[in-house]
Amino acid sequence: MPLTKLAGAPEFEKITFATAGRAVKLGLADVRAAKWYGIIFTLPYVIGGLIFSYITWATSESYWLIFAAVGFPLLGPFASVGLYDVSRKREHDIPLDGKEIFGVVSRQRSGQLPWLSAVIIMIVMFWFFLGHMIFALFLGLSAMTNISSSLSVFQTNEGISMLIFGTGIGMVFAFIVFAISVFGIPMLLDREIDFVTAMIVSFKTVIDNPVVTIFWAGFIVAFLTLGMAPLFFGLFLTMPLLGHASWHFYDQSIVKEQ
Repeated sequence: MPLTKLAGAPEFEKITFATAGRAVKLGLADVRAAKWYGIIFTLPYVIGGLIFSYITWATSESYWLIFAAVGFPLLGPFASVGLYDVSRKREHDIPLDGKEIFGVVSRQRSGQLPWLSAVIIMIVMFWFFLGHMIFALFLGLSAMTNISSSLSVFQTNEGISMLIFGTGIGMVFAFIVFAISVFGIPMLLDREIDFVTAMIVSFKTVIDNPVVTIFWAGFIVAFLTLGMAPLFFGLFLTMPLLGHASWHFYDQSIVKEQ
């Protein structure tokens, strides 16, 4: 019997590029039909990004970006749940009631989602710690007082080696976060299931469908990058699309119960 069936989680079909295409198409329809919800759930990210970027620029202290990097993964799943619920309701022709949608977000505080968020935070924090260790290993003896005024150090053999090694390690951590959350977060909204099972099933599904899911990860990264480029305001377009499409990517991938 499949792991997902034993754990009470949904079974997943073979995920194809057609699955991703349908998810994007349905996500675009949700964006057009419920644009105000997308704006509301995206607004904290835009404001937060602008605030932390300004503080970093004004103080020349890059550690402010660490607070942003830690805070966004903690709050991100809650914003995603709001967009997921909009898509789920539209899929079942349920009227969109603001009180009910925002209530879903609020109710997640006492559910399994905070635990999954905590796991993501721990992974990100360990990622930062390891990043400092890698920096110290390769460039600990380099004369560099400020990263913005000493970029030439990255053109040395040690600097290039550090960038290559650090990027490789970063990709591993990014993959882990993506793999446990891409299906894990919508699964926690979709059914009563513990966060450990959701993470395991999500990770296993990504491993079983590596090509399409890695493509989906690249799609998310590309659109988030585009959204952040023009002073974060592009997120008003890209985040709602990614949120709605991510729900449909999950929903289109599971075997529907009869």
